[in-house]
Amino acid sequence: MDTLDPHNFLNRECTWIKFNERVLRESAVPSNPLLEQLNFVAISASNLDEFFMIRVAGVKHLIESGVNHHDIAGMTPQEQFSAIEQMVHEQVRQQYAYLNDLRDRLRGEGLYFIKPSELNEKQQLWLENFFEREIYPVVTPMAVDSSHPFPFLSSLSLNLAVLLRRREGDSSVKTAILPVPSSVINRIIKVPGETGPQQFLFLEDVLSTFAERFFLGCEILEVTPFRVTRDADLDIDDDAEDLLAEVVKSLKKRKKGAAVRLELADSASRMVKTLLMTELSLEDRDVYMIPGPLDCKVFFSFTGIEGYDYLRYAPAFPQPAYELENLHAPDMWTAISQRDIMVHHPYETFETIENFVRLAATDPSVLAIKQTLYRVSSKSPIIAALAQAAENGKQVTVLMEVKARFDEENNIHMAAKLEKAGCHVIYGIMGLKTHSKITLVVRREEDGIKRYVHLATGNYNGKTARIYTDVGILTSDPLIGVDASAFFNLLSGYSDPPYWNKLAVAPLNLRQRIYEEIDQETAWARQGKKALIIAKMNSLLDKKVIARLYEASQAGVKIKLIVRGICVLRPEVPGLSDNIEVHSIVGRYLEHSRLFYFYNNGKEDVFISSADWMPRNLNERVELMTPVEYEPHKERIKGILNLYFHDNVKAYAMNGDGTYRYLADTRKGEPVHAQAMLQKEAEDHTRQLQKKDIKTRVLRRTSGDK
Repeated sequence: MDTLDPHNFLNRECTWIKFNERVLRESAVPSNPLLEQLNFVAISASNLDEFFMIRVAGVKHLIESGVNHHDIAGMTPQEQFSAIEQMVHEQVRQQYAYLNDLRDRLRGEGLYFIKPSELNEKQQLWLENFFEREIYPVVTPMAVDSSHPFPFLSSLSLNLAVLLRRREGDSSVKTAILPVPSSVINRIIKVPGETGPQQFLFLEDVLSTFAERFFLGCEILEVTPFRVTRDADLDIDDDAEDLLAEVVKSLKKRKKGAAVRLELADSASRMVKTLLMTELSLEDRDVYMIPGPLDCKVFFSFTGIEGYDYLRYAPAFPQPAYELENLHAPDMWTAISQRDIMVHHPYETFETIENFVRLAATDPSVLAIKQTLYRVSSKSPIIAALAQAAENGKQVTVLMEVKARFDEENNIHMAAKLEKAGCHVIYGIMGLKTHSKITLVVRREEDGIKRYVHLATGNYNGKTARIYTDVGILTSDPLIGVDASAFFNLLSGYSDPPYWNKLAVAPLNLRQRIYEEIDQETAWARQGKKALIIAKMNSLLDKKVIARLYEASQAGVKIKLIVRGICVLRPEVPGLSDNIEVHSIVGRYLEHSRLFYFYNNGKEDVFISSADWMPRNLNERVELMTPVEYEPHKERIKGILNLYFHDNVKAYAMNGDGTYRYLADTRKGEPVHAQAMLQKEAEDHTRQLQKKDIKTRVLRRTSGDK
C-alpha cells in the first residue's frame, strides 16, 4: 500500500476546525460549572479569530495567486476554502446556540444580560448620565460619503454601521460608522443596583440607543454592529540584513492587512451588508450573520465575576516540586547535582524554574546564563532575574524570538529591556523560529566549571504555566551540558553543527532521530517481538513521519497517540492503520507537553521535546528533543502517558474519517480523569512532604530533650 497516497491523510484546516469543535463542546458538558462553560465559548471564539487571521488568510492568498497547489490530502485551495466555509458557518451557529442557552441559565443564577429598553425609569436616567459622562466624549462618528471615504477599521475592532437621513431637506439615506470604544470602556456594563438580579448591558447596545446624539438633525434608520477580521500573518524577508527592523516593519503592515471575514448582526439590512462587503472587498461566503453579541471573547472578563465561585472550577493550586523538596538539599545546585529533577506544570509550580534563574542571577559563583525565550509574560520574573544577572556582572545571553506570532511586540519590548541591563540579546535567526526551551547556567565550583541545564516542553511564561500542561527537567549531566554550550554557540555565532552527545536538534538531526525510533519499533515488530509507541503532542501533520507510523502499524507496532489539536493521520483504517489509536484531551488545562515513548525491546526510550511532529517544527524551527534517562523519570512519564490514554472523562477518540467520539458517552466502569488525578497526586505529594517535615521537627525536639 502507498502510505503517501493523499487519500490516507486529512486536510489540516478541517482537522483544526474539528479541534475547535471539541473545545466548543465543553461549553455544553454538564459537569463543567456554568461560568466555565461560558469560558469555553470565549476560548472557541478566540481560536477562530486566530484561525481566520492566519490560516484562512493563507488559503485566500493561495486562491488569489492562482498557484496550482494541492495540500497533504490532495485538496486544492478552492476545495479547502469551501470546506472551511461550510464547517465554520455551522460551528458559529452551534456556538451561539450554546451561548444563548448559557445566557438563559445565567438568568437562573441572577445574572441578566438585558437591552437598554428593559431598564426602569430610574435606571434610564442613570444610563443617560453614564452615556453623557463616559461614552459620548470618547466616540468620534465617521461619515461615509464622497467627501469622507470609508474609514480604515482595525482588525477585530467592533463598530456600528449607521443608516440615517436628515429630518429636513435632503432625504437620501446616508451612512456613518460609530466605533465601539471597548478598548477604553468595559464592553459589559453593570447596571447599579443593590438588591435583586444583577443586570448587565453591552456597550454597543448603549451606543446604539443614543446614536442620534452624534447626528443631530438626523433620523436614525438602522444601527448594526459589525466586526472585521484581517490578515495578520507577517511577511518577513529572509534576505533582510536586520531581522529586528524587518519584524518591526512587518508589524506595521499587519495592522493594514486585507479583510478576510465580516461578522455582522443578523438584524442587518441587505443595504448594510452589501455596503460593507463592497468596501471590504469580501464575498457573501466571507460574511457571518451573528444571532447575538459579536466577539464572544468579551466573556473572558465576565467569567471572573465576584461572588460566584460556585459557578467556577474549585480552586486548584500549583504544588511545590516534589522531587526537589523531597531531597532536602541545602541549595538547588546540590539537589540537581544529586540527580535530575523533573517538574510537571501546572500541577507543580513554575516558581521552581523562576527560582532557578533567580538563584543563578544572584549566586556569586555563577559566571554565565544562557536562555532561549519564545513567549514571555509582560511582567516576567525571569526577565527581571536576567536583567539583574547582567547588572551583577554575569555573562547573560538571551535568544529572544521576535517572530513568535502575536507576541512580537511584547518580545521586542522585553529584549530592549534586557539589552538596556547589559544582556547580549540575539533577535532570532533569519529563516528559522527558535522554539526550543532551554536554559544553561555555568557555575564555578571547587572541582572546576559545572553546567546546569533546564530543558522543557513549554515556554518560560509563568502566566501560561498555570493553565498549560508541560514537563521540564533540571540536570547537571555533563554531556547534556556540553550539548547545551554547543547549542548556544550554534545560535550566536558561525559555528558548524557539532556532534551531539544526547540532544536532538531541529532542523539538523531531530527528524532523523524520530525516524530511527519509529523504524526501530517496526524492526522489532517484524521479528515478532513486542513493539509499542506512545506519543503525546499538540499537532501531527508531517507527511513523512505519518507514513512511517503507517508502516509501523502494518508491521504490527501498537501505536497510541494523544494529539490535542491538528491530526491529519487517519487511525484505525483497515490495512493502513489498524494498530493506531488517536485520543484528544480537552479539559481545564491546555495540553501542551510533548512526550514520546518507544518500547525498544524493553530498553524503553523516553523523550521530552519542544517540537510537535509538523513540517514547520522539524524543518523551519530550532527545536530540541531530550532523552529522559533517569529510570524514575522514565516510569513517571510512561505513567502520565498511560493515564492520559485511559482518560474517559475529558478524552475523545478519533475515527478514520476525522470525526471524534466523546468517550464519556460510552464509558464503562470507573471514570478516569487524567488532569484531576494528576492534580490530586501533586497535592498528595505535598501532604507527604508536610508529614515528613513534621516528623523531622518532632524527632529533633525529642533529641534535644534528651
